[in-house]
Amino acid sequence: MHHWRILQTGRVSGTSIAMMDTMTDQTADLGETMLRMGRNAREASRKLGRMSPADRTRGLKAVAGAIRAASDKILSANEADMTAAREKGLDAAMLDRLALDAARLEGIASSVEAVAELGDPIGRELARWERPNGLDIARVAVPLGVIGIIYESRPNVTADAGALCLRSGNAAILRCGSESTQSSRAIVAAMRSALKQEGLPEDAVQLVMTRDRAAVGHMLAGLEGNVDVIVPRGGRSLVERVQKDARVPVIGHLEGLCHVIVDKAADPEKAVSIVLNAKMRRTGICGSAETLLVDAAVADDLLPKMAAALTDAGCELRGDARARAIVPDMVEATEADWSTEYLAPILAVAVVDDLTAALDHIGTWSSGHTECIITEDEAAAERFFATVDSAILLHNASTQFADGGEFGMGAEIGIATGRIHARGPVGADQLTTYKYVVRGNGQVRP
Repeated sequence: MHHWRILQTGRVSGTSIAMMDTMTDQTADLGETMLRMGRNAREASRKLGRMSPADRTRGLKAVAGAIRAASDKILSANEADMTAAREKGLDAAMLDRLALDAARLEGIASSVEAVAELGDPIGRELARWERPNGLDIARVAVPLGVIGIIYESRPNVTADAGALCLRSGNAAILRCGSESTQSSRAIVAAMRSALKQEGLPEDAVQLVMTRDRAAVGHMLAGLEGNVDVIVPRGGRSLVERVQKDARVPVIGHLEGLCHVIVDKAADPEKAVSIVLNAKMRRTGICGSAETLLVDAAVADDLLPKMAAALTDAGCELRGDARARAIVPDMVEATEADWSTEYLAPILAVAVVDDLTAALDHIGTWSSGHTECIITEDEAAAERFFATVDSAILLHNASTQFADGGEFGMGAEIGIATGRIHARGPVGADQLTTYKYVVRGNGQVRP
């Protein structure tokens, strides 16, 4: 085994410090370190679940304040990450995901505050009924417990995931990508300091500090029953590995092969505006549109207008034969373009016979993330809603709204593309399960 420097939060003279090296003798075992994190997280989750909603709210507000107070340290750490990322030759989309500035950091702190303002999901009665024998039965929301979050380069996920877990009474074990290591360490140090100051368990938020990929394997194995759920947030290779190897339940966030349909009844101005925003507002996020499907009935008129707006904004268009017959300067699309999440200013374009053909294309190529239809025909919109089985469906609105903050969730831990209870933006409510509380008055079963 390679002996990496495994860092863990510790205390000196009773004062919390950001991180301490627990491998001073160079012999500490990675498995033991990860198991310790799991046990600490389990204990923290129990303490957190027993606290009041007001306690969790107070902790979250303190976390937001601590992130702001540590802005210089966080931005300096991010610059170190950015320098290393540029030296590694990361592409523009990855650099955009990684980059922080004062505005983005304020957005992170504001997102934590927004989570603090959410209704606390723990203890909610989801349903209640009485049986003929007089038993009073309630279904009550409870935390999942310990959530392992494995993600790649976006440092905002560190704060968002930690905050959502705190709101829902869960402990988080965070494993960021190597590109965002310095940024995430600085953010977690601020979060833990705030939790300790407010009397909440600081081990409710822990960061795996080694770059050794074996740490992920330990998390997927469940840390001897101390991890209840795994949430992967990243590219296809990461999610597929997690889904293949995990021995605990997974809330999967697969790639965003998002489609926009321009129906024959589309409003031309809406079509140009929405398509441009859906692709180009931020190309490196999972809600960015990757394929444009244009009804042949309006393609001759609308496609040149949309293409001009996109190319003027710096977008490369890759079209099928019918699209290139209308806009000849498009690059020729290959089959691979229909299954590629570009995360870049590139858009695949196809002209389709009708709505049926568009829906068939989505059924073949969609990753189940987010799709949009632009139309003034309500019947067409309702057919789209009824037919497409992606997690998020939009009518006359940009796919860039596929975001927990825009859904009123404050933030999100990811966009779940599977078919378990958590689907679409995964906020605090989705990080709960439930138990049954049964009240009787001496009943025995005959």
